[in-house]
Amino acid sequence: MRIGFVGTGAITEAMVTGIVGTSLGVAEIVVSPRNREIAARLAGRFPSVRIARDNQDVVDAADVLFLAIRPQIAEEVVTALVFRAGQTVVSVIAATDRSKLLAWIREDVRLSQAIPLPFVAERAGVTAIYPPNPDIAAIFAALGSAVECETKEEYDLLAVASALMGTYFGILDRATGWVAEKGVAREKVRAYLAPLFASLAQTAVRAEATPLDALRREFSTPGGLNEQVFDDFERGGGSRALTNALEAVLRRVRR
Repeated sequence: MRIGFVGTGAITEAMVTGIVGTSLGVAEIVVSPRNREIAARLAGRFPSVRIARDNQDVVDAADVLFLAIRPQIAEEVVTALVFRAGQTVVSVIAATDRSKLLAWIREDVRLSQAIPLPFVAERAGVTAIYPPNPDIAAIFAALGSAVECETKEEYDLLAVASALMGTYFGILDRATGWVAEKGVAREKVRAYLAPLFASLAQTAVRAEATPLDALRREFSTPGGLNEQVFDDFERGGGSRALTNALEAVLRRVRR
């Protein structure tokens, strides 16, 4: 199998890094030369990576083609390419409607959309895919795990939820800053809170059959400190602010 990437940014670098060394049977990875620094770095690190002459060379060489372009230039780049009927194409272009992509491609391809996150570099990423495609799911499963969405609505909603990454780090930063202001060295606070947050996330992954609200109660002694913080968060409008922010992102995605 030959995998190609049109667009050589951070996500392409993460995916290539993760793919190399898996059991996917990838004979060659072809990357576009647009970002020469990243392309050269990948080719220097991995013998299976080849830098293409141009984007069309990537399309021609790939059995599975990934479109990893910034949405601002996607139409210009995609409409300039000639695809093969039946070619497997995966778009990782953010907030770009499937019907638009097919109109730009102008060929009867097998188009999937995916939302890979940087963690795929360590083969620890979870990736949403639409529509379901066992071949594409197998690639992302090798990079962590894959969630196949049955409808565009499902896919869009998971895309919206993935916009919480910055907020996650923002909450960690604010909590770290608060403790540091009280006199504890910031490095020490981070060394404590970051693994604590990681352990909580792993608990949610392992206890997948347990409702999240049940986990919240399990980790909140009645009348205790955890219960107090969550109750204050609710009364202060924290949950309302969160859902309002997600609704705003959903409106943006649907536009």
